[in-house]
Amino acid sequence: MNRDILQGNWKQLKGNIKEQWGKLTDDDLTMAEGNYDQLVGRIQERYGYSRDEAQRRLDEWLDSRGGETGFGRA
Repeated sequence: MNRDILQGNWKQLKGNIKEQWGKLTDDDLTMAEGNYDQLVGRIQERYGYSRDEAQRRLDEWLDSRGGETGFGRA
């Protein structure tokens, strides 16, 4: 579900993603362009997290935004 949230709400979430993960550059966000796996990879790279850690943190963040996007985890 988080993949759907990210892709479907990319324009709305992009600014919030940059606030949450300030080390991500505009180029990082352009490259990810709503692609969940790409974004996880960028977070992993910039913050030195393992892939699992980056994915867990992104999932938690997306879950916490479920009410704002109209989606929640099913």
